[in-house]
Amino acid sequence: MTAKSPPRSTLWGQSDFLRLWGAQTVSDFGARITREGLPMMAVMALAATPGQLGLLYAMTSGPALVIGLACGDFVDHAARRPILIATDLVRALILITLPLAAWLGLLSMLQVYVAAALVASASVLFDIADHAYLPGLVGKDLVTDANAKLSITESVAEMGGPALAGILFQWLTAPIAVVVNAGTYIVSAILLARIKTPEPPRDTARKRRGWIDGVVTGARTAWEEPRLRIMLIQTGIGGLFGGFFGALYIAFVLRGLGLNPALLGLGIATGGVGALAGSLLAQPMARWLGVGPAICVSGGLSALGTMIVLLAPTSPTGAMACLVVSQFLGDAFGVVPLILAGSLRQIILPQTLLGRVGATFRALGGGTAVVGALIGGALGGAFGMRATLLAAIAGLLIGPVLGAFSPLWKVKTMPAD
Repeated sequence: MTAKSPPRSTLWGQSDFLRLWGAQTVSDFGARITREGLPMMAVMALAATPGQLGLLYAMTSGPALVIGLACGDFVDHAARRPILIATDLVRALILITLPLAAWLGLLSMLQVYVAAALVASASVLFDIADHAYLPGLVGKDLVTDANAKLSITESVAEMGGPALAGILFQWLTAPIAVVVNAGTYIVSAILLARIKTPEPPRDTARKRRGWIDGVVTGARTAWEEPRLRIMLIQTGIGGLFGGFFGALYIAFVLRGLGLNPALLGLGIATGGVGALAGSLLAQPMARWLGVGPAICVSGGLSALGTMIVLLAPTSPTGAMACLVVSQFLGDAFGVVPLILAGSLRQIILPQTLLGRVGATFRALGGGTAVVGALIGGALGGAFGMRATLLAAIAGLLIGPVLGAFSPLWKVKTMPAD
């Protein structure tokens, strides 16, 4: 492997990257407002029951698997920027139908379910196309720096998006707040439309062979490359045991630790601060430890940091302190492998395969997360939440340990172009 020193970042001088960054910042806030806002609208405008809210959550989770399986081949055989613009406009159009129906007295939970599923599907397609689009815009030498910068604003959106959703839905009526949400996607589409850098030429000699071939090609490509193979395994393990954890975490904090929803929200916001710190830490860790070791070590530290919440005392002050520290460390170290592993994929793979392989990773992570959530919920009822959460953390450590004994550990610098 040819080592090369990290180049001096010139992204601040790339106006088209700044437009993409601005578009994604607005879009990230829009996605977070949608995630929190649709349940708020369902409660405020339709008096949704807990069961209906649970179904609404499920409708936003499934598209990661479905779209991940179906759209990788499409992304690799189409221009990526028009896909980004189209998915922004589609999300805006879908959201606009909700306030229109509310003002006409026609809004129903069925429409909210359909809107949630369609917006989530468009968001997954946006993410897959964006992952494939970025290296061609900034060049592979700067892709890690670009991902780190994009992750910073994702972290800020994670911190501020839910709070902004609450303010919008409290100060405005639910329909008007949804209109504002739709506006964020329109702004994002306008910024993307102003990008002038042409995309790299696609391989027009190879015609599309359908989504099944796309799934097979993406999975085979990831499995045959030793460094990608272990990252694919880590993604599946992380999704499975992350699903364990996600299914029980909120219930454990509210019931097991006795904290109220406001304190839980504050703790989750602290995780956003941690994610911001992780965005800034990714490149230094890669220089200190090497890219592969940084991916594995940070993944293990994220799991161990998350475990702190399980050691919380029964007192509210001690429980809140453990929650805050756990969220901060878990999210800080959890973001590092996302940035570095995603950048490594973008550098290793040719442009013509980024969509299919990225979709494979997205589908595997989403599918195993659904399975993990179902198993975790069942185990939590049978063995208790604390024991199941401990098992989840032990499972999350498997991926980093496997990575330490794989070719990934030998990757010290990002490969040359």
